[in-house]
Amino acid sequence: MASHVDHLSQPVTARDHAAGSPDAPVTLVEYGDFECPFCGMAYPEIKDIRQRLGDRLRFVYRHFPRPEHPHARHAAEAAEAAAAQGEQHFWAMHDALFEHQHALEDAQLVLYASDIGLDTGRFSRDLGQHIYRHRIQEDLESGAHSGVHGTPTLFVNGVRYEGLPSTAELYRVLLSELGDVVEDDVDEASLESFPASDAPGWIREDI
Repeated sequence: MASHVDHLSQPVTARDHAAGSPDAPVTLVEYGDFECPFCGMAYPEIKDIRQRLGDRLRFVYRHFPRPEHPHARHAAEAAEAAAAQGEQHFWAMHDALFEHQHALEDAQLVLYASDIGLDTGRFSRDLGQHIYRHRIQEDLESGAHSGVHGTPTLFVNGVRYEGLPSTAELYRVLLSELGDVVEDDVDEASLESFPASDAPGWIREDI
C-alpha cells in the first residue's frame, strides 16, 4: 500500500483555476468531481465559507473525476472548454455543473454554456474533440501524487484537511490559519450558523 501523503505535490500556480487574491493568507484547494454527491453537498458550504472570509481566502479547484461517475470527466472538460473563453466562465460553469449535477448529458452541458453566455459552437467543438482532456489528466496525476483517493479532498495552505466532516470545523481550521481565535460568543454563533447537511460534506469516496 502506498504511504500516506498529506501535502500538495503540485503547488498552486497561475495555471490553476483560483478565485480570490493570490496574496490571500490562506489557500483552500479542492480536488473535486462534478458528479460526486459529496462534492455536491460541499459546494454550497464552501461557497458560504468563501463569502464569509472574502479576500482573506483564495479557493482553487482541481479536477479529480472518479471512474464510477460516467459523466464526471466530460463535465470537467466542459468546465475547461468554458475557461478557454474567459476564466470567469470557468467559475460560472463550475457553479452550473454542481447546481445541476444530476443533468450532465452533453446536450445539457451545451445548454449551460448558452446560459452563461459562451460561444456554443466553439464550446461544442472543443468538447467533441476532447481538446482539454490532457488538462484533466494533469490534475488527476497531481492529485494522485498528493495522496488523493476520493472526492472531495481538501488542502489548506498545502496541507491535507483531516478535520471533522463538518463545515463549522473547516471554518474553524481556516480561522486558525488566519490567526483568528474563536473564543467569544459572536464567533461561536457564527460557527453554529452554518446549515446542517443531511450527510457530511467531506465524506471520502475511497475505494
